[in-house]
This record gives sequence, structure tokens and C-alpha cells, in this order.
Amino acid sequence: MHVVYLPRWYPHKYDPMPGLFIERHGLAVAEHCDVSVLYIHADEHLENEDHIIDWGESEQLPTIRIYYRKVKTGFKVLDSLRNAWRFYKFHRKGLKLIKEKYGKADIIHVHVLTRHGVIAWWNKKMNGIPYVITEHWTRYLPSTGTYGSKFHRWLTSMVAKNASAIMPVTANLRDAMINCGLANSNYVVIPNVVDTEMFQPETEKTASEKKRIIHVSCFDDDQKNISGILRVVKRLSEKRQDFMVDMIGEGIHYDELVRLAEQLGLKDKYAVFYGLKENEELAGLMREADFMIMFSNYENLPVVILESYACGVPVISTDVGGIREHLDPMLGKLIQPLDEDAFYQEINDTLDHPDRYDKGVIRKYAEDHFSNEVIGNQLFEVYKDTIKSR
Repeated sequence: MHVVYLPRWYPHKYDPMPGLFIERHGLAVAEHCDVSVLYIHADEHLENEDHIIDWGESEQLPTIRIYYRKVKTGFKVLDSLRNAWRFYKFHRKGLKLIKEKYGKADIIHVHVLTRHGVIAWWNKKMNGIPYVITEHWTRYLPSTGTYGSKFHRWLTSMVAKNASAIMPVTANLRDAMINCGLANSNYVVIPNVVDTEMFQPETEKTASEKKRIIHVSCFDDDQKNISGILRVVKRLSEKRQDFMVDMIGEGIHYDELVRLAEQLGLKDKYAVFYGLKENEELAGLMREADFMIMFSNYENLPVVILESYACGVPVISTDVGGIREHLDPMLGKLIQPLDEDAFYQEINDTLDHPDRYDKGVIRKYAEDHFSNEVIGNQLFEVYKDTIKSR
């Protein structure tokens, strides 16, 4: 079976982080079938070339990336139409290249609607190739209010209706999509995947005078409310000095949040900013943590929470999106968004009782729900049903 991934987000030469969770889905199910990836990127840096094809032959998943020059003439509507045409043009080119190099697709797997779904829908009509959809985006949630125009909604509903399966990563997202009119008779919730070989508990953790708290995010303060985290850390520092918060990641508000930490007298004393860390470096920092904190205003199901579980590390998080589906009292604590008093109290209590959670229980939950084996099997079952129903 050959499955072609069409992702909206995917690691690329300018940023290795977007869509890592999509790549991990592909790696998980690649144990059962052939998976190839086509990623198209509008490249504002291209000036002398129309497009560049990167075959990605050194990667674990066969991947073709096409970077095409983005048109910018100053005429907004005309530019939009021309760039939309180029987007579809290079998807057609990429699918042809994949067919020539890796063989005909049996299934197209769209990750994140809507434009990529239109391409899959067209291929189904023209070539009889069924498609499935995995959705990660929070735009369908009532808390975000960013779900497009009437035409966009209609187009998305048609793409959803004609898919063989829709696989949101949480039940919360599934319900939000249905409430947005995205009807389909085959919704299957399949979470994100975690590399449980890389993310493992620390076997011989060294004793430390200070307890370690970790926060990992994209440093978008509107979503992650990191400024709220810093205000709560400031309050804690006025009561106790036996902790340190490791702030991992980078993003649009990184610099101003570092400045806020400096103004509050926290930087390097109670909050250390590491910038972007990934793979083994990130796993190592997670292993050292006593617990993770998230104070988001809206979410779906952050992969970093699942990675934390794989390291046996409990989580204190706001009760937003699909987080409560995988956060019970054995795994951590839920609080309401924006409630800094409750957040302060839970962190303070957990610092007082760091051994209240069983790392083995938390680790087993990750293995049973998010491992490569579990998620790979779930995806492959959907693929098999898709082929049968065709």
C-alpha cells in the first residue's frame, strides 16, 4: 500500500519545527505501508528561480519539497489568484514526480484542511484515489473564532463530506468540526504520536536543591499566556526560592517575554530561557523536570504534554481543547484558563509534594496511548478500511 501525505505544515529548510507531529504520524505508520510526502512551500526568498525541487533522499520518509517563488506585484487580489494557481500547479507537478519515483498512490492522506483537501478531492474525482484527513488545527474551536468565510466553509464541508475518513487528534476537535458543519460518517479520533524511545524517564535522577519546572511552547503569548506564567512565577518567588522554571522554545513574542522576565527580576534566577530545543536535547531537559506547566488560553492537544508523560513527568495545565481527554488526577492537574490564583496554588502544592505522582504510571499511559506502535496500528486500520470500502 502506498500512501501519499499532503501536509499543510512540515519541516522545511527555513524551519525544522512546523508539522513535526505530521512527520511522526508518517514514521509510525511506515512500519505497515509505504509513505511518501509532498510538501509545497511558497518561498519569498526565491528571486532568480521559479522553483526548486528538494528530493529529501536522506530522510526516513521519502519526501519531495517544492519551493516556488511567491508572486508579489502589489495588486493584492491578482497576486492572491496567481499564487493560488501556482500552489495547485506545483502540487500537480509534485504528485506526478511521486508517481514516477515511488509508484501510484493508493490513498492520499491530507494533514490540515482546506486547500490540500481540494487537491485530494480533485484527484479522487479524476483518478479514483480515495483520501483521508487528519486535522490538527484549532480554528474550528469556538474559543478562536477564525473559521473562514461562507465560501471557505462551504468548500471545506464538501472536502470533508467526500473523505473516506476524518481523523481529528482529539474528540473535542471532532465535536467542534461537526458543529462547524463538517459532516462525515467516519470520524476516527487518533492522537498525536510520541517517540517513546527518545522520550524516557530518567533512571538515575540526581538530587538537586531546586525543583525543576518546565514549559515548552511556540512563545505565542496570545495562545500560550506565557506572560501569565511569568506573573505567577514572580508571586511564587516572593514566597519560596526552591525552584527554577526552564522556558523552552521560540516564537513571535519571545523577545518581549524575555524582557518581561527581566523586568520582574526572574531571568536566570527563577526562569531560564533556552530558546529552541528539540529531539535529544529537549528529551534531556524534560527528564530532569519534576513537572510541566501549561497556561494556554486555547489548545488542541500539545505534543509536548504527551512527551512529558513519556518521560514520566506530570503536567499542570489549563482545561482547554482536548487536554482533559488525556489529563486525569494520575497524570496531573487541570485548572481554568486565566485563573492565576488557581495556577499559583497548584504549582505551590506540587512543589511541596513532588512525589505525589507515580512516574511509572505516567510513562505507561504514554506507551499505551501515543507510542509509534499504537498510533501506527490505528492509522493502518483506517487505511485498510479505506481500501476495502473503495
